[in-house]
Amino acid sequence: MSNVLKALQEDFKLFLQAMWSELDLPSPTRAQYAIADYLQHGPKRLQIQAFRGVGKSWITGAFVLWTLFNDPEKKIMIISASKERADNMSIFLQKLIIETTWLSHLRPKSDDARWSRISFDVNCSPHQAPSVKSVGITGQLTGSRSDVCILDDVEVPGNSLSELMREKLLQLCTEAESIITPKDDSRIMYLGTPQTTFTVYRKLAERNYRPFVWPARIPKATAGYDGCLAPQIQELIDEGAQPWEVTDPDRFSDEDLLEREASMGRSNFLLQFQLDTTLSDAEKFPLKCSDLVVTSVNPTTAPDSVVWCSDPANVIKDLPTVGLPGDYFYNPMQLQGEWHPYSETICSFDLSGRGADEGSIAIISQRNGFLYVHEMCAYRDGYSDKTLLDILKRCKKFHVTKMVIESNFGDGVVAELIKKHAAQTHQGIDIEEVRANVRKEDRIIDSLEPVMNQHRLIIDRKVIEWDFASNPDEAPEKRLQYMLFYQMSRMCREKGAVRHDDRIDCLAQGVKYFTDSLAISAHEAVKQRKMEEWQDMLDEWNDDPETACNHLVLGMNIHQRRQARQTDHKNSVSSWV
Repeated sequence: MSNVLKALQEDFKLFLQAMWSELDLPSPTRAQYAIADYLQHGPKRLQIQAFRGVGKSWITGAFVLWTLFNDPEKKIMIISASKERADNMSIFLQKLIIETTWLSHLRPKSDDARWSRISFDVNCSPHQAPSVKSVGITGQLTGSRSDVCILDDVEVPGNSLSELMREKLLQLCTEAESIITPKDDSRIMYLGTPQTTFTVYRKLAERNYRPFVWPARIPKATAGYDGCLAPQIQELIDEGAQPWEVTDPDRFSDEDLLEREASMGRSNFLLQFQLDTTLSDAEKFPLKCSDLVVTSVNPTTAPDSVVWCSDPANVIKDLPTVGLPGDYFYNPMQLQGEWHPYSETICSFDLSGRGADEGSIAIISQRNGFLYVHEMCAYRDGYSDKTLLDILKRCKKFHVTKMVIESNFGDGVVAELIKKHAAQTHQGIDIEEVRANVRKEDRIIDSLEPVMNQHRLIIDRKVIEWDFASNPDEAPEKRLQYMLFYQMSRMCREKGAVRHDDRIDCLAQGVKYFTDSLAISAHEAVKQRKMEEWQDMLDEWNDDPETACNHLVLGMNIHQRRQARQTDHKNSVSSWV
C-alpha cells in the first residue's frame, strides 16, 4: 500500500487516474493527461487554454488535492469569475476528502479547524491562512496569502465585453502576484478559454505566463496561435496529422463536434473549441486601419480617383500602427485623372467640457465621392476663446466653408460663440448644428464602416504622425486610449467599447455629413466633367474662335479658360468709345 501511495505522490497523472476511478469516471483522455502533465511539470507561472468541456476545472480540483496529498502544509487559493463558482469548487474538494478512503488523512483532527464553503483546513499545523480558500475575482483578495494561486475561468463574457472591463480584469489578475508567498515552489496558474484577441490571457503571456493551448481539432493554420500550441498537438502535426482531425477522440468524436459546430455557428465554435479568435474579432471590430488610404493630401486640390490595393508593397512601414495585430496602413496604388479643387471642405467639431475628455476637430474635404482628412486636433480646455480662435485659424488655412457642431452639448451656446469669433476675424463660415439620437457606438460604425470598406476615406500622413505623438506627458497606456486609430480599431457595437472616443466620434460626424456625396461615382463624375469641358469648348469656338484656339494650344482646362475670358472681358474696350 505504501508503494501505491508513493507512486500517487510522485506522478499526478496516476493520482488523476485513481481519482477518476473513485468518481466512477472513464479513464482520463489524451488531453486530460496532457493538462495534468503540464500542471505538474510546468513553470512557476503558467496558463492552460483548452476547448470547452475538456474538464479543466475538475483536473485542477484534483491537482489541489494532489498538492495537499504531498504536503498538507501548503496554502492554496482558488479564484474564479464569480464567488459562487469558486465556492462550488471548494465544496467539491471537501466532499472528495470526506468520501475518498486514501485521502482520509487530510481530514482535520480538531473541531476548531475551518470547514466551510469559503475556506477550510486539512490536517496541518495552525496557521492564519486556511489550507484552501475560494474567492471571486472581484472579492477580497488583499491581505490573503497562498503558496499556490489558481485562477479558474476568471475571464467570462460578462467581465470582458469592453476594453475598459478587460483593463479592470487584468488589474485584478495582477493582484495574484501580491498574494503568492516568496517560496521557490510557489506557483500561479490560469485556466480558461479566451474571449477575444484582447483577452487577458494574451497580455499574461506577454508577462511570462507560459501558455498551453489545446484545441478540439488540429488547426488548419497555426499562425494564429503564436507558437503556443501544446507540445502534444505540435507532435501530432509533425507526425502528419491532417488539419481538422480530432485531437481528443475519447472526449469528443468527429460527429459530436460537427453537431456542435452546426448548432453553435462557425464563429462561436472557432472561439470556444478551437480557441481561434481571428474570425470572431474580424466580425466584432469592423473598422480596420488597412481599409484606409494613407498619403500626403493636397490642401486645395485632389485627383479624379484614388485606387486602393492591399499588396504588401503598399504597406507603409515608417508610420506607427496602433491597430489590431496584423493591421497596417497602405499607400494608394494609383492617383488617377486630373487634379481639381475640392467640392466642399468642412470642419467637424466634437465638443467636450474641461477634464479627461477631449474636444476634437477634423477638417475634411470631398471630391468625386472621396473624403480627404487634412488635419485633426484635440483640446482639453473646453471651449475657451483660445481654443475657438485656434480652430478658426485652422479653418482659414484650409478654406473651410462649413462647420458641423453637435448641439447635444452646450445647447447651441458654442455655435453662437463660434459665430461671434468668426465675425470678428472676418471669416464667412456657415455653422450647422447636428443632434445625435443614436447610441454612440452604433452611430460611429454606421457612419465609417461603409466609407472605409469602399476605401473612400483618405488620411493625410501628418494626421497619423500627430495622433501618435499627442499627449506626450501621459502614461503610455493612457496615451493609447486617446489616439484616433486606437479608438478606431477597438470600436465595436458594445456599450463602452473604448474608454475615450472623442476623436473617432468627431471623424464619424464629419463623414456622416458627406453621406449623400458618397453616392457619387468617381467614373460618372469624371464623365460629367469632360462633357462640361467639351460643351464649354464648343461654345467658345462659336463665340471667339481665335481665343478658343489660343486656349487649346496652351492646354487650359475649363476653369482656366473661364478665368481668362473674365479677364479679357474686364480689359476689353467698349465698341462705342
